[in-house]
Amino acid sequence: MPAVCLYFQVHQPPRLRTFNVFEPTPHYFDNDRNRQILQRVTHKCYLPATDLLAKLIRVHQGRFRVAFCLTGSVVEQMRQWEPALVERFRSLADTGCVEFLNETYHHSLASVYDLNEFREQVAMHRQMVEELFGYTPTVFRNTELIYDNRLAETITSLGGYRGILAEGVDRVLAGRPVNRMYRPPVGPLKLMLKNYRLSDDIAFRFCDQSWSQWPLTAEKFAGNVRRADGELCNLFMDFETFGEHQWPETGIFEFLAKLPEVLLAEGHSFVTPGEAMERLEARDVYDAPEPTSWADSERDLSAWAGNAMQTTAIHDLYQLAERVKHTHDAALISDWRKLTTSDHLYYMCTKYFADQAVHKYFNPYESPYDSYINFVNVLESVRTRAEDAEVKQAS
Repeated sequence: MPAVCLYFQVHQPPRLRTFNVFEPTPHYFDNDRNRQILQRVTHKCYLPATDLLAKLIRVHQGRFRVAFCLTGSVVEQMRQWEPALVERFRSLADTGCVEFLNETYHHSLASVYDLNEFREQVAMHRQMVEELFGYTPTVFRNTELIYDNRLAETITSLGGYRGILAEGVDRVLAGRPVNRMYRPPVGPLKLMLKNYRLSDDIAFRFCDQSWSQWPLTAEKFAGNVRRADGELCNLFMDFETFGEHQWPETGIFEFLAKLPEVLLAEGHSFVTPGEAMERLEARDVYDAPEPTSWADSERDLSAWAGNAMQTTAIHDLYQLAERVKHTHDAALISDWRKLTTSDHLYYMCTKYFADQAVHKYFNPYESPYDSYINFVNVLESVRTRAEDAEVKQAS
């Protein structure tokens, strides 16, 4: 019977307001919209789902275990508008049954475009986890499960990590089972690969009445897990799956409430990523020379860098990095780093793919082109502030 690892991503981006490059005040972020969305998702997902997880941990006396990763941007919003949520997650950590993972603070693409910035954001996020939950994370999860061999080398060089979560990409697996522990071509780290078929049964197909397995019950899903080939079944998904992407009326909370009971009764166990990496040996090499992700059916970077608008925005954004940092202006550096959040680039995407409908919930733009123009306006304002700071430093 494969052990089951449930991992949930929690993220809300700092959405931009409509900004005119000629505005004298650098007020970039739509705090009203960000607060409204956070409060909506808190009511529909974060509060009922964390309550349910805490109950399941108590009922199953610690045999039910899960993992989370909270981005710095969502924690900042929680602290500002829903501080009780931070305490909910602290309470989950106190059970000893919940592991919190490390990623980039601003949920950025820095691992691909700026390794110095990547290291800095990883350190920022690690410090946040230490302050919130009282321990140092040992498992890394990159933005949108972006992974390649270079990432493994970089994380190895930082020291202190057991391993990394990644997408189980068919073209990389080349027919091998996803439900086992892997390792990169070089280095001591272990790799846990998402079983995207079973994960997406919950995250995307759960409410699809045209799907052959609808309605998906805990018993039916447990049967699918039991038939999985391997020793470890990794179910990775957005936490917003519960109550927001899949509304309460679909029965998603009832499904989650029943799932641990059914899986445990069949002889499965639940493990956190760190526990799995400690117990299981890496069986094979997962060689990913090019970046992969969990974002769409192609499982590459095209959701963020698939058109000229996106590649231009990425180039101009990261070209400003050292210039902004050399100003030593904390507010300016913070604003620039918030622009590295991957969602800003995602809003510029012009292609269609499997999970687009999910992200449309929170997209503030009418079109990708509106997103690009607004982003460029904000970036130009940041550039001007950096130039002004350089003039002051020189005078």
